Amino acid sequence: MQPQIQRLEPFRVAGLTARTDNRTEGNLPVARIGMLWDRFFDERVYQKVPNRTYDMRLYGVYSDYESEAHGAFAVTTGVAVSGGPSAVQIDGGDYLVFTGEGQMPQMALAVWEAIWQYFDEHPEVRRRYRSDFEAYSGPEQVAIYIGVILN
Repeated sequence: MQPQIQRLEPFRVAGLTARTDNRTEGNLPVARIGMLWDRFFDERVYQKVPNRTYDMRLYGVYSDYESEAHGAFAVTTGVAVSGGPSAVQIDGGDYLVFTGEGQMPQMALAVWEAIWQYFDEHPEVRRRYRSDFEAYSGPEQVAIYIGVILN
């Protein structure tokens, strides 16, 4: 999978947030991300978030990294908003965009595997570890944006 480079302006996302790490997410009985998405849909959070913009995509945002890939991070399931006290900021800047289509959640997991493999094979590409996100434009379509430092 060859990612595309895209420069983004900052924006905000609000919804539900939890703190986790990759080790926890690898242990399905205690993994938090899937449960967060289940709650997001069960409680119809996407309909209740104030200040929602006209961007109809759903977002999974990874932010507040403790330390690169092995530390804890915050994950937010949400929608784009124009502001609000609990919104998380998506930093503007350069992103590598990886895309996928197919049945969830297997497809999203496969895209993340491709992302980790890409960075293993391209150590010259440095991640920012500030804000990364998944943008879902349909039930079986995702674009995953990974913030990078381009020289």
